[in-house]
Amino acid sequence: MLVNFVMGLSMMAVCLLLQGILVVAALRFYARRLEKLSSSFLVAMRVVALLMVILIIGNMAQVVAWAMLFVWLGEFETLSQAVYHSAVNFATLGYGDIVMSPKHQLLGPLEAINGVLMIGVSTAALSKAFSEAVKDRIPPPA
Repeated sequence: MLVNFVMGLSMMAVCLLLQGILVVAALRFYARRLEKLSSSFLVAMRVVALLMVILIIGNMAQVVAWAMLFVWLGEFETLSQAVYHSAVNFATLGYGDIVMSPKHQLLGPLEAINGVLMIGVSTAALSKAFSEAVKDRIPPPA
């Protein structure tokens, strides 16, 4: 169990690094297009949507990283099966239609904790961009 815990924490550290790189890239992308936000609402939403795509790619890269760990551990025969299982864990859906062996089952909850944290980071970045995009379009209270 300790080995699984260490593997899980190590993968969480890798995901944090990956998330950090992608969030910085996404926010740089956003900052370079900041002046376009004032031109029109649709242009602002397009910039925010592209930011969202970058963040989703980052989250999916983490799903694939966890899936590769699961395949390496021999839990799944195919990467596609491991990616599906990993996505269910990362998003905390918990379907349970595909499960890992008792030997490595602790990694599932660790990935779910990681997913909640990393999706939260993505949500925070997206919320900041969205609020910037709409702030001048909402009339002040009377």
